[in-house]
Amino acid sequence: MLFDEEDVAYEEDVIRNPYSLKSWFRYINHKTKFCSNWVSVYLVYERALKQLPGSYKLWHNYLKLRRAHLKNKCINDPEYEELNNAYDRALAYMNKMPRIWTDYCEFLLDQCLITRTRKTCDRALRSLPITQHYRIWPIYLKLVESFDIPDTGVKVYKRYSKLIPEDVEDHANYLKNVGLIDECVQKYLYLLNNEDIHSKYGKTKHELWHELCEILAKNPTKIKSVKVEPILRQGIQKYVDQVGQLWNSLASYYIGLGNFERARDIYEEGMTKVMTVRDFTQIFDAYSIFEENLITNLMEQANNEGLSDDDDLELEMRLARLEYLMDRRPLLLNKVLLRQNPHNVHEWLKRVKLFEEKPKDVIETF
Repeated sequence: MLFDEEDVAYEEDVIRNPYSLKSWFRYINHKTKFCSNWVSVYLVYERALKQLPGSYKLWHNYLKLRRAHLKNKCINDPEYEELNNAYDRALAYMNKMPRIWTDYCEFLLDQCLITRTRKTCDRALRSLPITQHYRIWPIYLKLVESFDIPDTGVKVYKRYSKLIPEDVEDHANYLKNVGLIDECVQKYLYLLNNEDIHSKYGKTKHELWHELCEILAKNPTKIKSVKVEPILRQGIQKYVDQVGQLWNSLASYYIGLGNFERARDIYEEGMTKVMTVRDFTQIFDAYSIFEENLITNLMEQANNEGLSDDDDLELEMRLARLEYLMDRRPLLLNKVLLRQNPHNVHEWLKRVKLFEEKPKDVIETF
């Protein structure tokens, strides 16, 4: 190995004091300032590490320097693999240093080396004490969320949930994103039924209920392990003053299953039980849109294929049902206001006016 004249003094110093960290860093700083060839700087680092393989400061600075020089290079460059090997050599001595592990895992993730990153994260979790695991898990979770590896992701999140159960919300969101709706619902129920666990994103239990209802309503055929109606009715009983969306979700669940009659029963039940005008309006609007959509679909079918006698009768029934629903709106709304305040004389008199053509109902109202 050839040396410049300026290097001689530093070479003599490290030969006299091969185990002096200060001597090696003086030499490295000199090379860094006056040498344009970074390979020679790497060589000095390598020589220093042969003498002091247990020095965290040497390893950290060496790896940091090499990473900085790779920023503008393609991940296929051979220097990336050289640095990967350098990290592996460093971890032979620095396996209890979390910063080395996190830097290496992030570096592998940047190279899109999925399997190698996963194995390295597992090695880190085995090597580090459990109090340091919080440094590794964010990288591990980023790995499974960045790539389409649902089988691995489910297993990783299952392990993570055992360590940090309060992050069950992230687990549920991941399951929803990969299409495992049944497992996602179970995580939401665990979060809602456990009073000691709160949303890490500041969501209230009511907001979580609405999220759960939306998932159930949009994916009726994917729910296998839980009974949907009792779950939604539990939410309806719990949040009496804001139940319009919950009733609509329950009806949407049956619509998704193709059980239209049951959906109508749910809408009718919801309108007769809600306590606020807002909830009533939400249910009534959804109900009317549902009926209008059924009529529209049947009319489109008539335009394309024509209607049989049975279909024609079905269309007349649907139109009559929608008209009957619209005619009942004032009376149903009046009933909601009276449930709010049974002593509201003005609403009772208004109800009497609504029954002008029905003397029997007027008498019952009085």
